[in-house]
Amino acid sequence: MEKRETPEKNFRVLALKYRPSRFSELVGQGALVKTLTNSFSANRIAHAFLLNGVRGVGKTSTARVIAKALNCLNKKIHQAEPCNSCENCISIQSGRSVDVIEMDGASKTGVNDVREIIDAVYYRAASSKFKVYIIDEVHMLSNAAFNALLKTLEEPPEHVKFILATTEIQKIPPTVLSRVQRYDLKRVNNIDMIEHLEKILKKEKISPERTALQLICREAEGSIRDALSLLDQVLLNSDNTIKSETVNEMIGKVSKVRVLELLDLILCGNTRDTVKQARVLFQGSVGPEGLLKELLGLVHFVSLIMISDEFLSDDIYTTEEQDKAKEIAKGLTTVKISSLWQILFKGTEEIKIALDPLISFEMLMIKATHMSLLPRPETLIKNILQSKTDKINYVHKSNNNNNESPFKSKNEEIKNFEDPILKGTENHTKQNEKKDQEAIKEILDIFPGSKIDSQE
Repeated sequence: MEKRETPEKNFRVLALKYRPSRFSELVGQGALVKTLTNSFSANRIAHAFLLNGVRGVGKTSTARVIAKALNCLNKKIHQAEPCNSCENCISIQSGRSVDVIEMDGASKTGVNDVREIIDAVYYRAASSKFKVYIIDEVHMLSNAAFNALLKTLEEPPEHVKFILATTEIQKIPPTVLSRVQRYDLKRVNNIDMIEHLEKILKKEKISPERTALQLICREAEGSIRDALSLLDQVLLNSDNTIKSETVNEMIGKVSKVRVLELLDLILCGNTRDTVKQARVLFQGSVGPEGLLKELLGLVHFVSLIMISDEFLSDDIYTTEEQDKAKEIAKGLTTVKISSLWQILFKGTEEIKIALDPLISFEMLMIKATHMSLLPRPETLIKNILQSKTDKINYVHKSNNNNNESPFKSKNEEIKNFEDPILKGTENHTKQNEKKDQEAIKEILDIFPGSKIDSQE
């Protein structure tokens, strides 16, 4: 007799394998957990809940935990956590309970779909204490569907509970918001997310580099599900260790240290090496728009470091990235870094409409590097205020003890300058003044935050 092979256990992605099964397992939602736990402990449970939050923060998982806490067979009245071992808990967690009806608001948006709920609410639960309706993406319901649901949502039968979930709270009518208890799920901070990933990888017997986990969590932008999906993808290309190089390759990102090196070259005015470094970075999977986005993010980071070291955070940036950013920030002026921001930010639109984005990016780098070779903005402004000729006159700082505006002292500053052609032409003088002020405004647009120091 032939021996049959035992079928292998089906693979489950990490987001499903480690889905929270109790309130204490919800990551980064301390306020929500405390409030829900208190409501079950005091036996003051609302008839309708609204869970609001961005993708992947645990809205559906929270809804199922609430449903289990309502229908757990082994839980006592003043307890909050479900047992996760009774038939009701197991069936709800797996999504096959007949008394917990999960409805997708994106696919069932009409009033007829809501009428099915209204007609069914008066029938008691088959094997549970409560019949629970979980409506995901509830903001997708039509106005007629919302209106049809209002009466039932306000005064449902005692054996019915509603749990609504949405990512766009502003689309929910006020008439619905006034009938539910609203809970806002926060984006998960990187520290909590890293700890959660470390626990999962410990169970999977995989040792990660902390830097690699930082990269994953930074890319996930507060979404646990996004982080676990990225981690699943990285594990396919890793053995027993997860390295930062593997993560960067999988998510199509360049090392921020390399981008910081590019930023340093731009600020030093090294045009040749800036273009060479950009071309090296383009050999990977990053494109002009992606690299420019990285540059803008690091310009912002360096600007924050210039303000205070308290903006340095180990959960977002690695130690190597922080050290490089602090090195760049030394001796850098606010005017220079904000001017670079303006140039790069305006370059985003140019790259979008360019026939060849790579060429457009290189021209943007040339423009950005030459920014460091320009005269200081106060020198340009003073030259305009103190000269009526086309010559460039670099003048010394004027004493202005009365703290008057440079525009008010302009006539006094230029009274010693005479032009034989324009002398006595009052109308022409006013035109020149207008042009001067327009030129100054343009300089201030290019160099935001610049000002004229009136002291010697």
